[in-house]
Amino acid sequence: MGDRDEEEELQMALRMSLHGSPPAQPEPKRSKPPSPAGESPEAEARRKQRELMAAAAEKRLRSVPSPATVVLPPPTVGAEQTSAPEAAKEDVKVESEPTVVPMEDVKEAEMAAEVEVEVEVEEEKEGEELPPDVAEKLWVMVFGIGVSKAVLAQWTNQGIRFSSDAETTMGLVQHEGGPCGVLATVQAYVLKYLLFFSDNLGNPEVSDPSYASGQRRFYQSSFAARDDFSSLTEDGKTRALVHAMVEILFLCGAGKKAAVALIGGVNRGEIDAALEGLSVESAMDLQKVLRISTFTSRKDAFHLLLSNIRLFESRLGAMLFLISSLLSRGLECIQADRDDPSQPLVTAPFGHASQEIVNLLLCGEAVPNVFDGKMDLGGGMSLKGIPNDVEVGFLTLLESLNLCKVGQYLKRPKWPIWVVGSESHYTVLFALNPNVQEENELEERESKIRRAFDAQDQSGGGGFISVEGFQQVLRDSDINFPSDKLEDLCNPGIIVWSEFWQALLQLDKRSGGMKDPTGLMGKKQFTIYHFNGIAKSVLNGNANIGGLTPIQRPRICKLNVSVPPRWTQDEYLADVVSSSTSGSKDDSVLSLAPPFQTCQHAPLVDCIRTRWPRAVCSWVGDVPSIV
Repeated sequence: MGDRDEEEELQMALRMSLHGSPPAQPEPKRSKPPSPAGESPEAEARRKQRELMAAAAEKRLRSVPSPATVVLPPPTVGAEQTSAPEAAKEDVKVESEPTVVPMEDVKEAEMAAEVEVEVEVEEEKEGEELPPDVAEKLWVMVFGIGVSKAVLAQWTNQGIRFSSDAETTMGLVQHEGGPCGVLATVQAYVLKYLLFFSDNLGNPEVSDPSYASGQRRFYQSSFAARDDFSSLTEDGKTRALVHAMVEILFLCGAGKKAAVALIGGVNRGEIDAALEGLSVESAMDLQKVLRISTFTSRKDAFHLLLSNIRLFESRLGAMLFLISSLLSRGLECIQADRDDPSQPLVTAPFGHASQEIVNLLLCGEAVPNVFDGKMDLGGGMSLKGIPNDVEVGFLTLLESLNLCKVGQYLKRPKWPIWVVGSESHYTVLFALNPNVQEENELEERESKIRRAFDAQDQSGGGGFISVEGFQQVLRDSDINFPSDKLEDLCNPGIIVWSEFWQALLQLDKRSGGMKDPTGLMGKKQFTIYHFNGIAKSVLNGNANIGGLTPIQRPRICKLNVSVPPRWTQDEYLADVVSSSTSGSKDDSVLSLAPPFQTCQHAPLVDCIRTRWPRAVCSWVGDVPSIV
């Protein structure tokens, strides 16, 4: 009886030490009487095991940071004896406890205690191997047959990690040319969380659409309001990255599942050393080391990715995340999404991520086109585009060259963040204020009035209407001219659009006209940022003759954008833009950019104009580069 009592007390002490703080002190129980001389070998073994467990518990208690202390009950003389049935229950309980402490060594007992703590926080499993045929299919789908070593080098030497430069600390740095499509898209989602969910980064389920829908209101993080990216913390950036990864993987898994690809047998503290000699040059190489864990819980996926984030920051990070996205979608679904599944997703000869990869990460489907929905070609054939609205969008230089047409789903995402594509590279464009997405109120007003005017135009498009039709236009459009102005317009017997429009420009907006009290007359002004993650070398000395090593840093550019309304005359697009605009800071007019004089041009401006036609841009410093 005494043996069981003392074993139970020691087991309780061990459990209390593992949880960090003791529960309420149990009622005193009868302790074991002194051991008789000449105890049996079995009794001696049990006594040694209890001593080892007690030593492990004591050391564990000393490592707990809280001041709470476990106090074992002292021996109590005359305490009530434990009944036989209770003793039997205790006996079963003690026997069911896993014996993880060897009897020979106290150090091993302490290690066993550590193992139990890790079990308590549910350390992730090793994951499952890919079957050889699936690994082969995955490899060919991504790289094709006969992939060059140069392309493999790009994809096996690119981690997902933040820039160490203070100015671009919120950005993912790219050293290799191929994986930019993956990095830029992940970057776009990271910015979503840093800019608009910074107060919720501690919530592992913030990436759930049901949660985010309740947050679809405008607010800025503290660093965004101050335009100070250097104030970001490492923990905040890491959590934003993990949330971005979770959202993308569940998006690929249709919101139901996410697959996470890891490298098996890698100690978290020795990732670089473990990967130093690892070569991934074939499907067989990949199959040997790849381990896949599948989750239906965003919380579980978040914790696994957070605990393994150093692996994704390592040189295999970009490739592991691409594989995770493909397996989350499912290889069969990936091939069904594509118009031509015979081509590899990583394009030859330069190893760039295809538009299918970018679209997979943006909308959850590996479709090859950027227009909305499907394009019916007849005969049962169609081309697949973006199926629905997206969180972050996409703009491309190719549209400005009339080589494609980006649909409204990608041009008008839920958040003011866009991946920007050129002929050979992907970068990111973003705004701190979601109001840049709002429509121009006066342009909408102009369109409504013009439709009402055209409905009364009986001249076959001549641009004039009768007085009776004019009165109907005024009623349909809620326009209230002063009586003298109305008489001047109606005197000729017909109303010409050009004269009507000039009168509207002089009529206050409150009376249904187009005169803007801010003085902007429909012009929209805002600030937007462009981030290019590919590192640009800055030489400090001559490296060839023993000088300092070149510094590599990404590039960020702040652009002031002015978007004139549709009716603006051609001089609005001249090199010199009038600066006689109001200094109002009214949020309804957006956060106004500082007045600027010079209209500058770069390929990025052509991309911006696919979203905001007639946009005029200026910046300070180097020309923003999209290559």
